[in-house]
Amino acid sequence: MSDEPFDDATSLRRRLDELRTEHHDLDEAISRLAQLPLGDELMLRRLKKRKLVLKDRIAAIEHLLEPDERA
Repeated sequence: MSDEPFDDATSLRRRLDELRTEHHDLDEAISRLAQLPLGDELMLRRLKKRKLVLKDRIAAIEHLLEPDERA
């Protein structure tokens, strides 16, 4: 059972990488969509909302991996 924290940390790091990649991809998609003259405003709002959700998840995982020293 001593390997569990390592497995959890490895799994969290892998998930963090996936979320960061998706966040980056959304950022690019939002930029491209915003440049279109008749961009889809509903889609743009949905992508921005998803990006914010990802940002929150990234922050939560980062906190789990590197808890605040003052706590």
